[in-house]
Amino acid sequence: MKIGIMSFAHMHAYSYADCLLKLEEAELVGIFDDDVSRGKEAANKYETIHFGDQKEFLAEEMDAVIICSENIRHKEMVINAARAGKHILCEKPIATTIEDAQAMIDVCADCGVTLQIAFPVRFSPAIQQVKQLIDNGELGEIVAFRSTNRGQYPGGWFVDKEQSGGGAILDHTVHMVDIMRWYLGMEVVKVDAILDSFFQNGDIDDAGLLTLEFENGVIASHDVSWSRLPEYPTWGDATIEVIGTKQTVKADGFGEYFRLFSNERKSLTHVLYGSDIDFELIKDFVNCIKQGKSPTITGHDGLKALEVALTAYENACNFSR
Repeated sequence: MKIGIMSFAHMHAYSYADCLLKLEEAELVGIFDDDVSRGKEAANKYETIHFGDQKEFLAEEMDAVIICSENIRHKEMVINAARAGKHILCEKPIATTIEDAQAMIDVCADCGVTLQIAFPVRFSPAIQQVKQLIDNGELGEIVAFRSTNRGQYPGGWFVDKEQSGGGAILDHTVHMVDIMRWYLGMEVVKVDAILDSFFQNGDIDDAGLLTLEFENGVIASHDVSWSRLPEYPTWGDATIEVIGTKQTVKADGFGEYFRLFSNERKSLTHVLYGSDIDFELIKDFVNCIKQGKSPTITGHDGLKALEVALTAYENACNFSR
């Protein structure tokens, strides 16, 4: 299967490209990036062709594209790729507005192409085991969730609202909202939030606390931030605690690691030994296309997760310090 990557603006593009190289049934046939220097560097690294022109890239023979651009450009690239007949894996969040997300979903449906959203946390073995416990009724009736998604300050276009659409709330809410929706099969009906810039002297949110209510009455809290220092042992976390009437369980999507102590700048690092959730995401995307199946994580899933993050901004109050 021939796959291209559109933009290396998002660092996940490098991980996804590495994953494609590991799949025997997939071939990375080209990279589009109108940041010519970045695009050529990535093309040299992965021994493929760089295209500086989007139309020229999409005219190439390929089955699918992976989009890793700035958030604001997801709509443009998804629509152009769909009209060119390419199946699409789009980095999260799906878009920066509900209207753009719906337009992307509609065009992909009209063109008969797959639109899958990059929520790799769904492929964490720990997260999947909790899903199985819930489906088997072993936790009883779900009462509440507590979740976190805390990482390092990304800088660059991520902190430019015109390109990103929002700060840490948008960046780190969608993953765990997707997991909660997946666990329950229910939608969020109420969102409240406290947010502010706590760790950087910027005008974009870098931390917040969300409280959610689902349509069946389940409540949830979500602790989200760009709070991890560069010296922290790992990039961050993606945890969820599920409180049931029979049992309570907790899982960390990045929890499979060894603790490594050394004399380096980071005296303690976490070395992952478990499944590569990015690889499982890419493998799933390729398999869905090969088998003609509906995507595991749909555009609608991306839209509903985005909706929660945007509602958090609408209903938020800033922390008084």
